[in-house]
Amino acid sequence: MAQVKQQHVRLWCSLLLTLLSCLHYPAEGASPLVASLHPTPEQECEGSWHDVCGVCAGNSSSCELVSGTFSLSVLPVGYHRVLEIPSGARQIKIQETVKSRNYLALRTPTGQSVINGNWAIDRPGHFQAAGTQFTYQRPNEIRSRAGESITAHGPLSQDLHLYVIYQQPNPSISYEYIRPKVHLLRTHSTDSHTHSHILPLVETRVVDDNRLPSDPITPKPLPLYTWVAMTTAPCSTTCGIGKRQIWFRCVERATQITVPGDFCNHTLRPAPQEEKCSIQHCPAFWDVGEWSECSRTCGLGLQNRQVLCRQTRGHHGNVTVTVTVEMQKCSHTEMPETAVPCQLKICSEWQIQTEWTECSVPCGVGQRSREVECVSSLGDVEDDDQCNLALKPPHLQNCDMGSCARSWYYSTWSQRCSADCGSGWRSRSVACIDSAVSVLPLDGCEGERPAERSVCDLGSCQHRVEWYTGPWGQCSSECGNGTQSRGVLCVLQSHIQWDVTSDTNCSHLPRPPDTQTCHLGSCGAQWYLTDWSSCSRSCEGGYRVREVRCLGDDMTPTDGCDPSLAPESREECNTQPCPSDSDESCRDLYFNCEVVVQAQLCVYNYYRTACCASCSRGSKRDSHPGVR
Repeated sequence: MAQVKQQHVRLWCSLLLTLLSCLHYPAEGASPLVASLHPTPEQECEGSWHDVCGVCAGNSSSCELVSGTFSLSVLPVGYHRVLEIPSGARQIKIQETVKSRNYLALRTPTGQSVINGNWAIDRPGHFQAAGTQFTYQRPNEIRSRAGESITAHGPLSQDLHLYVIYQQPNPSISYEYIRPKVHLLRTHSTDSHTHSHILPLVETRVVDDNRLPSDPITPKPLPLYTWVAMTTAPCSTTCGIGKRQIWFRCVERATQITVPGDFCNHTLRPAPQEEKCSIQHCPAFWDVGEWSECSRTCGLGLQNRQVLCRQTRGHHGNVTVTVTVEMQKCSHTEMPETAVPCQLKICSEWQIQTEWTECSVPCGVGQRSREVECVSSLGDVEDDDQCNLALKPPHLQNCDMGSCARSWYYSTWSQRCSADCGSGWRSRSVACIDSAVSVLPLDGCEGERPAERSVCDLGSCQHRVEWYTGPWGQCSSECGNGTQSRGVLCVLQSHIQWDVTSDTNCSHLPRPPDTQTCHLGSCGAQWYLTDWSSCSRSCEGGYRVREVRCLGDDMTPTDGCDPSLAPESREECNTQPCPSDSDESCRDLYFNCEVVVQAQLCVYNYYRTACCASCSRGSKRDSHPGVR
């Protein structure tokens, strides 16, 4: 019984304190001294974090949760003020409990619209007002049963008013926010006994005057007990930025004394929340990257890696947030190496395997070559990219065998004799040309000038036979190469008359062709050639060469000659075997020297001495590839 009396006494005391505190609530237009009790915008909290109430390094015990539900059956169509959200409020959540055709709206105390003002419905999105960002959502799915909502993290830098745009009966709106305990509650009318989180519908804009008037609002008494945030869990980390749980306890509103949770409405108890916490900065550490590849593929090189001084500054979800700091902050530990030497293998080197070959031309400027290979440290031949290409010895070289200038060039003899019978002449063209293919005066070349005419004799002109040729027919092609034909007969001359006789009577004479190629374009090009050079070898097969050029009427190079009629520019000579010149000191000391020659090991001194005879024979064969 005594316990019941104590509870009644505590209840009446709480009501009395509440009434006394209401006498001190300022009305509209309160003095600046009262207004100064409102919390100022939070300042930067260096080295720590704000709790849910905005207190630097606080434990969330200086704030309280305000929540409630607005519900009314019938209102006139228009804007109706539901709630005043005070400056400094945080974690604001406004939600239609049932989906309807009504809309939520926000205004400043001066009437400036924030969301859904002036009879214009905004699209869902983000809106900046009162120093924070509001998120306005309006589910439009047919199956969705959730209504509109307005949320914001806060804190508010000024008061805001919540309105409902009434269009459908039975609007129902739930709200909650967290405010500092030092916040002074305001009453807007001395005739109304509304509590801190429900304002009377004193401002209504009506569209239809024929609508029913608003139902009166019966205010609920201010609850004696409320849920207040508190922190009991330790920080999740010993350094850097961590998290800790925020729990809510039930307190008596007037005395702020903790009471059993049964005194508070469990349906209004907020769910546990998390806040960031900071004990101290974690020590900096060296963060090393991966080693790079060796700077050289062979020989001595370097490997590098990046080394940074890093420090943990918190966590974002499951990700640890680290930042790069000054190197001096890691001076308590030795800095790891950033570069180390490396060597993958010993570099390969270039080796000259053969001597220079003979010049490619007997006169003038040509080329000669030799074999250069990339050899590893083990003696294996490798690809060229395994050696330094910039240091590769040349394997090709120009060679000058002397000027070919001022040589006599001449064409082939003409096929026909200048006389039909008796003595006549055959002719050819002769020119003196230098290496630049420029025509020189005929006295510019040394040596005897080749003859331009030679004697020909077709026999007596009496009682003789000869081939008679008719005129050539039309060319088979209008341009380029073609064929044309003519008649060829064997005729016998008797005094002044010619008689046709059998072809067998002329068989001892070369029969003129009855067909030939014809070319209706440029006809001045001919093949010109020089004398044969001396043979490159005196025995076992050599070769000799001569210059062959196609020249036009003006004795300049041209492509107008028929390639099929080009004279040979090279031929073999002195194919007889050479006399043997055996050297008794050069003998094979190895039983299988043929294998040494086939493996091309004669380039090494050891094998060249052990298989002297075989290597010498092989060298001769290689230096004269024309001999088989």
